[in-house]
Formats: sequence, C-alpha cells, structure tokens
Amino acid sequence: MSFESLGLMPVILKNVLKAGYETPTPIQRSTIPLVMAGKDVLGCAQTGTGKTAAFALPMIQQLAKNPLKDGAPRVIRQLILTPTRELALQIYENFVTYGKNLPVTPCVIFGGVGQQPQVDALHKGADIVIACPGRLWDLMNQGYVRLDGVETFVLDEADRMLDMGFIHDVRRIAAKLPQKHQTLLFSATMPAEVEKLAMDLLHNPESVKVDPVSSTVKKIDQSLYMVDKANKKFLLAKLLKESDIESALVFSRTKHGADRIVRELKKEGIQSVAIHGDKSQSQRQNALAKFKSGESKVLIATDIAARGIDIAGLSHVFNYDMPMEPEAYVHRIGRTGRAGRDGTAVSFCCIDEIKQLEQVEKLIGKRLPVKQSEWPMMVTTPTDPKEKEAARQLAKAARLAKLGRTAEMPKKLTVSGNAAPERKAHKSAAPAKTSARPEKAANPAAPEMKPRFGPGAAPSPAKPLPKGGQAIVIGKGGKVQAPAAAKPGKTSAAHGLSKPVQRVNRARGRNGER
Repeated sequence: MSFESLGLMPVILKNVLKAGYETPTPIQRSTIPLVMAGKDVLGCAQTGTGKTAAFALPMIQQLAKNPLKDGAPRVIRQLILTPTRELALQIYENFVTYGKNLPVTPCVIFGGVGQQPQVDALHKGADIVIACPGRLWDLMNQGYVRLDGVETFVLDEADRMLDMGFIHDVRRIAAKLPQKHQTLLFSATMPAEVEKLAMDLLHNPESVKVDPVSSTVKKIDQSLYMVDKANKKFLLAKLLKESDIESALVFSRTKHGADRIVRELKKEGIQSVAIHGDKSQSQRQNALAKFKSGESKVLIATDIAARGIDIAGLSHVFNYDMPMEPEAYVHRIGRTGRAGRDGTAVSFCCIDEIKQLEQVEKLIGKRLPVKQSEWPMMVTTPTDPKEKEAARQLAKAARLAKLGRTAEMPKKLTVSGNAAPERKAHKSAAPAKTSARPEKAANPAAPEMKPRFGPGAAPSPAKPLPKGGQAIVIGKGGKVQAPAAAKPGKTSAAHGLSKPVQRVNRARGRNGER
C-alpha cells in the first residue's frame, strides 16, 4: 500500500516524499482513513512507527479541504496535548513539514520560557495548537485561549497524559471543548487502568492496535548487566569507550543522578550533557542541539526525555537505573531502532532493582539476556528501605546546605551514622490498607519465569572474582570496618579507571547465605 492509496492530497504527498517517507507504516495505514472519516480513535503501536504522521497528515488535510469562510475570525480548530516540551516542539516541526504550501498555521505552547511570543503567535491566528497542559491552562485563565472552535482533540502519549500527574489538567481542558468534536488518543503502551480513563474522553472509538501492547521492536538488541550500584559508573565508562557506540542516550531515575553521571563521566574523559526537568528550556534545547549535531555523543536524561526525543541513527540506549514503571522501559529503548533501523539497549541492575527488573520482564514477556563484566554483582542483600530513606534525607540536607539554605537535620542516628527513621505509633485496630489501583496487565504470551533471587530461584553459576577494586567490609550490625591500607602504586591503570567499590557482607556471606 502507498500513501496515494490513502486518499491524501497531492501537496501533502509531495511533502511526505520530501520528508523521506515512501510507504505508510501499519499504524498509518489503519489510522489515516479513520481520522479522515471523523472517527474517534484509540491508537497503540510501538515507538518509532510513525504515530505522529498517523494523526498529523489527515488533520492537515481536514483543515486544507475545509478552510474558514472569507472574513471569518481565525480560531483554534485542532488541539494536540503532549506531556513534554521536547515532544511538543517535535510535533510542531512535523506539522510545519507536512503542511508546507497549505493554508494551515501551527503554534506551539509550553512552559519554561516567556509567554509573550506564544501569545503573539495566537493573536496572529493559529489553526493548530500543540501544547503542554500547564501553560495552556494558564493562558486560558488569562483569556488568551478559547477552545470553543476545536474540531479535533489529540492526546499524544496518552498513557502519560492520563496518569495522576496530568489527568486533572487534561479533564479541565477537555471540559472547555465543544460538545461535538473528534478525539484521538495515541501511545506505545496502554495499561488497563489508563485505557479505562481514556474511554471517558472517547465516543464510540475505533481501537487500532497494530502490535502487541507494550511490545518492543524486534530489531533492538537488548542485554542486561548485573552490577552493584557503586560500580555502575565504571561499567558505563568502559562500555561508552567502545568504538561501535556512535551516540548513546543514558537514562537516570533522578535529576540529581543525571547530573552526577555527567560529573563521573567527565572524570573518565567522556564529555556528556544532561537534560531533565530542573534545566531551563534554553539549557535543554542547547543540550539536545549538541547531541543531535554530534558535538556530544552522550546525553544523560530522566524519563521526561523518553517521550520527546526522536533522533535518527541513535545507536545505543543505556538504562543506568531500572525504571520504576515497567512501561517506561518500552519508551526508553524505543528511542533507538526507529523507522526499521537496528539499535542496542543495555540495562544495569543492582540488587535493589530486582523487583523493577522482574516487572519489566513480565511486561515484555521475555528474559533479558545477561552479560558478564569485570564488575559482577557482589552484594546480594537488598538495602533496608528505612536506611535508604534516611540516607536520602541526609543527602537532601547536604544539597540544601551547599545552597546556603537550612534544613532540619535528623534527630537520631544509627550506629552506622545514618539517620534513624522515626517510628510510627502502633495502631492495632487499624485495618490493613488495600490498593485501589489494579495490577498492571502482563503480556499474555509471557512464559513463566523463575525469580532471579530468593526461594525458587535457579542456581546461579559461580561468580568470577572482581578485577581490582577496594573492598568495603560490612560487619554485624551494619558497622563499616576500615579497609586495609592500600599499597602504593596499586591502581587499576589497565582500564584507566579509579578503583571501583566492591562490597562484601561478612555477616551473610558473599552469596547471601548465613
């Protein structure tokens, strides 16, 4: 099937060919006729399969074939909501490309920058508005935006738009739309609870699911390294120095973690840039520009970037931290292997992330193949959540102190020097709490998998001894014993790295046994 067979206008076909598209993808073949017929659509397809063009091309044609009458005021006729600024800009650029030489005017709205240029663009007249919900709602309250003329409403990355971070803004905005309008929802993942919320916005929708929900692209080579948290930075530096890595996107769970990875890589002679929510819009755009131009071959990002980066030829994705939500794994690795190209996705997992790893494998329906490194996992006893929270509070207090701000320090410390968590009052009569949130739907084709650790786990092969590294000995009661003094001149110069930290738990044994 060709784009001509879908009934698109000659001008649009010419623009599509100039953009480098020759044949429509499955999601485009199924969706474009439905959108042009005025149907509500719930579309779900893998990342990198052309979902943006699936709704942008028919929407542009609808505007071009039904222009406003002469003298009629310009109103917003199409509205697209996205979760991130990067994705909003990307969609805007696509509309500009596909709508060239046609009487359509797109406009992009997002926060983090001054609003006046966006207000000016609205006053000039915009048929299509691509927006992030927060800034759009702000401009609506100021009287700059009216939505009573909207004919088509789109939620891109619908699963993210309908989670608890955006759902309230989305509902407020949807309430301002005219009663009769077309609604389109698109995403690569569609958990059951999100799909239920989506049905509140749709009217007799056509469901288009061209690939298994939450499936990953087959051309992406996925692998896993079991490595202690303290040694992830050394493993990442070694892998990034390999010659076959043209460009790499590294995902960190937190904003501070992303900045820390940049500093650690700089020590190893690797230049990288970070992008996350604490960066200004100009900083984020500059970082993306350096990455796209090849000035920096490594970009460190939080999950905010998983929904807004479309870079042709991105060779590698690294999950430095396993995602808290398994669906985020699909979006992360979908940044590579786009438009039929090959890609590589590498994940790091420490003992505290085993639960997240199992959720990812359950969702995608297969085990990630494990590769060995010179920094094998040595710590097999999970960190106590209370101790982890205490350490997090201390780190927060230290960051505030650097900024000259005061922070309430913990009143009690444990024997190991960490903040002691406060004890809650015991309530014997309190009923057990139950979660109202339904379980995430697993891939029905997923084979039954044994746990990696604990009861029922398959026996693991003998682990090789680590190369180099300074051992931190943890005795009974969590006390840290001082390591033996290192002999002068003993460094891991063979790898050009500082000594990695190796942890040995004598109280429980190397493999966790008592």
